[in-house]
Order: sequence, then structure tokens, then C-alpha cells
Amino acid sequence: MVSSGWCFLAAMIVAYGFANMLQSVAAARTTVHHTFDPGLLLRLAGHRTYLIGLCCQVAGFVLAFLARRDLPLFLVQASVAAGLGVTAVLGVVVLKWRLPAAEVALLVLLFGGITALVLSAQPAPSKGLGTAGLVALAVALGGIAVLGFFAVRLHGSPGSVALGSLAGLAFSAAAVAARPLASASSPEAFVRDPLLYLLIAHSIVGQLLLGLAMQRGSTTAAVAAMDAAGAVPAAIIGLLLLNDKIWPGREWLAAVGFLVTLAAVIGLTRYAEPQHHHAVAGERERAVVGAARGRAVPPS
Repeated sequence: MVSSGWCFLAAMIVAYGFANMLQSVAAARTTVHHTFDPGLLLRLAGHRTYLIGLCCQVAGFVLAFLARRDLPLFLVQASVAAGLGVTAVLGVVVLKWRLPAAEVALLVLLFGGITALVLSAQPAPSKGLGTAGLVALAVALGGIAVLGFFAVRLHGSPGSVALGSLAGLAFSAAAVAARPLASASSPEAFVRDPLLYLLIAHSIVGQLLLGLAMQRGSTTAAVAAMDAAGAVPAAIIGLLLLNDKIWPGREWLAAVGFLVTLAAVIGLTRYAEPQHHHAVAGERERAVVGAARGRAVPPS
């Protein structure tokens, strides 16, 4: 019988794929921000497309939370990257994105790595996170916010990558908080656990950083950078501290799958092109060509 964790994982991938595309569209329609301004989230909330995307992301977050109750962080966090494939397909079909051949190849490689991780991951409940872990998560929150304050000054793809990476670190910290929190013994224990509020704070900061990253042009670069930066810390902490497990004899498969997945998402940050800029460039090109043709017609 298939564990519910695997069902949550599959649904999470689809939800994140829709969320990435919809939030990207809304971010492209909003004035670009060059400051670490939480007001961006309020402006984005004025777009129905963003709100629908946010609902998809919340659904993905809840599904990921439920999957983390039994599945190791190295699998769940890496599987978030598989949402890129859903985003890419939707972008090509709905928004007429043009994906370069290198990006298509990297997406295929990404799914290969995720498949290896699925085959190697052993479900197991999480261990608790002590006081030192709570303090570390609080310090990480402050550090990510400070770095984000300076990273917003970057433009174009470097800005997408830098801000996306910081968003990934924030979401990675949220995932670390979520793994033991998902095993709370009762609703009262869940609400009283400091991990819940650290999870919410990291998620809000990550959401703001992701919105800023998407504004700088390349959705794929922003999301890939987020996934790459978010996968490694959570995987290490999960294996060392939170009782994440690998099926005996499949350690090599987990290592290969994780490295392939990581290489694919890092590659996507390099080869991804700014999808929003394609549309703008195309419109400008058509306008220039039309004007040139108009001038070429002699007066009657």
C-alpha cells in the first residue's frame, strides 16, 4: 500500500508548479522594487493572479508539511524543485515561454535525480529539535533578512539568483522547523510550540525574497536558485539531527540522486533565460519592424 506521505509529495509538486507560474506573472506586472520593502507583498496581493498563485503555494506548503511527517527532508526539499518542471510545461503551453535546449535537458536531469531520491528514501518519524536548534533558527532569520536588505540592489539574473538563494535558505529553515512540528502530539502542543512561529516568520521572509527575485526577470533562475540553496542545509540537518533515513544499501543511490538534482538546479540558474524579457523584447521588435515597414511605403 502506498504511504500517504508519497501522495502528499506528488500533489505538492503540482501545487508548487502552478504557484511558481502564477506568482511569476503577477511579479512581472508589478513595479520593480529595489528595496527590501514588505509593501511589495501588499502590492502583489492586489493581483488576482498572485492570490491564486499564493493559494497554490499555501496548498503546496501544507502538503509538504504533511509529507515531512514521515519522509526525510532531503527528499521533500529536493522534490520541491520538481515543481520547476510543472512550471516550465505550463509556461510553454500557457505563456508561450521559449525554453532553450540546455534548460530542457537540465529539467530531464532534475527528474532523474528526484527519481533516485524517491527510491532511496526510507520513511521515519522525526526527532525533536532542542533549545540550541530554536536559537539557531532565530539567528538564521535575522541573518537572512540582513542579507536580503543588501541583495535587493542587484539587477537582472544576478539579482534573481541572489534573492532566490536567500529565499531558499528561509524556506529551508522553515522546513527544518516543520519536520519535528509535524509530529506534534496534540493541537495544543502544536500551537504552543515555538517552532510554529519560527516557521511562519521564515516563510514570510522567504515569500518576500522570492517575489523580489521573480521581478528581476527569470522565474526559472529565481526558483532554481531557491531550490538549490534550500535543499542542502535541510538535507544535512535532517540526516544529522532529525532522524532522516535512507534504505540500507541505497546510500549510493541517495548520494547520486541528490548530487544530480543539485547539479540540475544550479545549472538552471546559469542557463535560464528571462522569460518576461522575451515577451517585452518581442513586442519591441514587432513595433520596430512595423515602424520600419511604415516608413518604407512611399506616399501615394
